[in-house]
Amino acid sequence: MKILLCISNVPDTTTKIRFKDDNKEFDASGVQWIINPWDELALTRALELKEGSGGKIEKISVALVGDKSTEPTIRKALAIGADDAFRIDSEPKDSYYVANQLKELAKDFDIVMCGIESADYTSSAVGGMLSEMLEWPSVSSVSSLEIEGDEVKIRREIDGGQEVVSAELPFVAIVQKGIALEPRIPAMRGIMMARKKPLNVVEPIQADVLTAYESFELPPPKADVKLVDEENVKELVELLKNEAKAI
Repeated sequence: MKILLCISNVPDTTTKIRFKDDNKEFDASGVQWIINPWDELALTRALELKEGSGGKIEKISVALVGDKSTEPTIRKALAIGADDAFRIDSEPKDSYYVANQLKELAKDFDIVMCGIESADYTSSAVGGMLSEMLEWPSVSSVSSLEIEGDEVKIRREIDGGQEVVSAELPFVAIVQKGIALEPRIPAMRGIMMARKKPLNVVEPIQADVLTAYESFELPPPKADVKLVDEENVKELVELLKNEAKAI
């Protein structure tokens, strides 16, 4: 059995976001790039499954659509424990384009795992599109995944509770927080070994791009804190209702 992790290269959550060219393009200068947090948790769970499979899971691979500048992020995934990696040598132009680039590679695997969204554009679309292109079943909002024989037991979050479902292989798991408690931190040995693990560069296929960004806009700065006298409940209620829109 083989598992493929679809990962993306996103700015660190502490990065100060800037735009250029009259707010038409993201300014990547000085940005610290990381593995998308949901993808990193999915990778952690895949490694846990492999370690407990008694050899049934033979390989954990990662795949990323991006140029050469994304290779440090891929190497981190290898340092965490992935066996090999694939970099599809193209800019990730939109979700439809990315899913198309991943589909041929994904056909050789039994389970494909994707984070529920990326921390930058948060489109939440690649996993669902990929499953449709592969004509495989998919399960979204996965918070727990166990393998029993040729069947997968899945727990997913729904409004007001949880749902337990099963899926036959092959399938696509779209995971969210809860799939693993904490992402693994690469040890020094893993970092050294990652240098020797295969990182295969794959040529992109021709695929349409269905969306374009006209411009970007930063959210307005937060307003100053307003202090309300503890005896003035009426003013507090008015502020919560009319300004904060919290009630």
